[in-house]
Amino acid sequence: MRPLTFSWLAVLAGVACAAIGWLGLAGWIAAAVLAGCVAVHVAGNALGTRLRNETDLELARRPRRQAPPSLPTTSPAHLQRRTSLGGLVPVSAAIGGAVGGAAGGAALLFLVGSTPAGAVLGGASSAVIGAFIGFLAASFVEIVRTSVREAIESEARAAAKARG
Repeated sequence: MRPLTFSWLAVLAGVACAAIGWLGLAGWIAAAVLAGCVAVHVAGNALGTRLRNETDLELARRPRRQAPPSLPTTSPAHLQRRTSLGGLVPVSAAIGGAVGGAAGGAALLFLVGSTPAGAVLGGASSAVIGAFIGFLAASFVEIVRTSVREAIESEARAAAKARG
């Protein structure tokens, strides 16, 4: 091992020991979780490499077959195409941001007794979370609405085709 690498490992081990001593039981739990994550990562890489190598050998030994016949192509569904979610999403995100910011700032200012600077900072954080929740809700509603509309149209086409 190179001296520079060893030095960095020694510094990292020293910082980890200091953190464990300072944090107590939480430090030991964090160290165990980190060690477990590293062990699972290494094991996953080893297993993936072994499986990839064995699969490549099996494919090389097999005789080649003819390619399956191609299936007829259909036009992609709306959810398979890359399209805009519509005007509801930005409006919902803006409303969520405004409501989240106002509620978070007011709660910090009046319920907790925070300073005005803290209430503004907390309100900004709450506005970001509110905008994110508004975006998620509007996206979910739009995707569900689109998929239900497509399903109804598909059922109507299938029923019309069955009738004649």
